[in-house]
Amino acid sequence: MAGGKNKGRGKTRKKPPPEQLLASNYIHEWVFREDWESTQRTMDANEFLPPPQLKRSMGDRVAFEFHCHSKCSDGYLSPSAVVGRAHRNGVKVLALTDHDTMAGIPEAMEAAHKLGVLIMPGVEISSLYTTGSGTEELVHILAYYGSCGPAKYEELNELLTAIRDGRLLRAKNMLLKLNNLKVSIKWEHIVKIAGDGVAPGRLHVARAMVQAGHVDNLKQAFSKYLYDGGPAYAKGSEPSAEAVVKLIGNTGGVAVLAHPWALKNPAAVIRSLKAAGLHAMEVYRCDGKVDGYGELADLHGLIKLGGSDFHGRGGNDESEIGSVNLPVISIYKFLKLARPIWCNATKSILQSFAEDPCCSKLEKITMFGKPYKLKLCKSINCVEEVIDLCLSSWLTKEERMEAEFEAIKLKLSQTVISKGEFQLPISIQ
Repeated sequence: MAGGKNKGRGKTRKKPPPEQLLASNYIHEWVFREDWESTQRTMDANEFLPPPQLKRSMGDRVAFEFHCHSKCSDGYLSPSAVVGRAHRNGVKVLALTDHDTMAGIPEAMEAAHKLGVLIMPGVEISSLYTTGSGTEELVHILAYYGSCGPAKYEELNELLTAIRDGRLLRAKNMLLKLNNLKVSIKWEHIVKIAGDGVAPGRLHVARAMVQAGHVDNLKQAFSKYLYDGGPAYAKGSEPSAEAVVKLIGNTGGVAVLAHPWALKNPAAVIRSLKAAGLHAMEVYRCDGKVDGYGELADLHGLIKLGGSDFHGRGGNDESEIGSVNLPVISIYKFLKLARPIWCNATKSILQSFAEDPCCSKLEKITMFGKPYKLKLCKSINCVEEVIDLCLSSWLTKEERMEAEFEAIKLKLSQTVISKGEFQLPISIQ
């Protein structure tokens, strides 16, 4: 009887399997690298003292948000407001993935630093998949970059600019079709909803339709007029999906297929994009369902990811930012794949700078967010110090110790900054 009364007492939580502990440790070390490195320095300086406690324990959940939008494309909130909302929801790592633009990344990084959130520069790129019979299907591909942003940024930006220009023309064509259907919308109304510098998309047109009273809600705007092939649908100038995947790889990014459940023939698209270099695909959603897409990912050797696709429009039909609870193993596999890619992109960017150091190139290096420590330093006069501060913000200590980075710093060690200009020693001019 006594044993029965105590039944259930003193139970301990079941220990996670070793591979999960390894994955969790790897993620924590990358996300909280400043804490880890600070702890290691303390331990090195006090080798006879017990190690200090980290601010975060291994039991802490590290929430990643891989898919969200701001006002820089078709979201409702500013990049800083998106970061603030993510922070309130417990998100530690956030990828801002606006449609065909990275314009919101600097603001997001600025806000994220103040809140202790880590930003992965990202973008959701519009593309077309063409079947063997010649029919086309719109495919969205997510690109994730390291803290320094893309290598060969000009190449990526040229593509994104062309897509945005095509979207502008597309919106005008949709407006023309709507007016022919006696659904009167003014162009100025759509532009005002989109905001300054934002190429209007279908969602902006749908919002104008709702505000003008032509439809009851966004869902009705799409189901009656704006769906693919619908009476007011118009094509843009999207590149091929395979070309986009290859470009992401060539610019130091990780390519991920977005919401495959929206595709008419996901198996064919995934097969073709995998051959082009696709790294991963969205599988997990806020409802936890994988809907058979996990099997497709496994079949093609793709990492399984997911995100909320948060836009900030409110209502019960939208997933909240940070609501997709990804398995630790999935995040681990993503980082194991991504980190070497990002590290190589960083090398490429810095090697290009070392070959011809100039202020314009330095601005490009820090365009997605100048390292906070660099902002605080007023007395830096050596380019090597600048690179050191950048690397300490972008990479872990282990990554920074690679020989290529030491060679870059050595090459720049004699280059000084005088009155905002770079001065090279005579021997290497």
